[in-house]
Amino acid sequence: MALYGYSRNLCHLFLFQWLPMNKHQYLTEIISKSVSLSERDIKLCQLYFEPLSIPRNTVLDEQTKTPEYLYFISSGYMRLFYYDQNGDEQTTFVCSPNGFITPFLSFIHQTQASENVECITDCDIFRITNNNLKKLIDESESFKAFSLIIFEQAMASTAQRANDLATLSAEQRYKKLMANQPLLIQNIPIQYIASYLGMKPESLSRIRRQIFS
Repeated sequence: MALYGYSRNLCHLFLFQWLPMNKHQYLTEIISKSVSLSERDIKLCQLYFEPLSIPRNTVLDEQTKTPEYLYFISSGYMRLFYYDQNGDEQTTFVCSPNGFITPFLSFIHQTQASENVECITDCDIFRITNNNLKKLIDESESFKAFSLIIFEQAMASTAQRANDLATLSAEQRYKKLMANQPLLIQNIPIQYIASYLGMKPESLSRIRRQIFS
């Protein structure tokens, strides 16, 4: 199976390099675009969010295990994927810079995840544990409101993808991605894009040739 056949870096501590504390300023600036943060909120953010640099192809959380962290990407690209019954990878979510990623329902309910979390590229991220997120929400009304925004957006994204898979043709799905998220196409391998769009890589290659011919 592909689960065992692929060579991956499995989130050992020696792979990580701690980032300077002032990196938190970037995170708080992004959050401040959605909710107002007090000085106390900013200090809580610095306390609970851990900044890390992670190399490409690192699997941070594995399916069948309970996800411990919510991740924010300051640079790089990450994805959620699972192995189907044939051992093939199926990408269900792709996350760009300034986005949050985790197997959201499993993270919220602390149940076994059905997806893996992987860094597609080298990434600079922030992570927060489930327990620390609960503390942050209890201690800050702003972060309570922001957490609702994060999870509502995640659920909306999942629903939109399901609707697109059901109602749009393969070519329409690709053209929509080109229009709405062109940087994904430039930074992510074609096999991941194809899987996310619900098609085989060879089908996506054919569609791309037709569009650009």
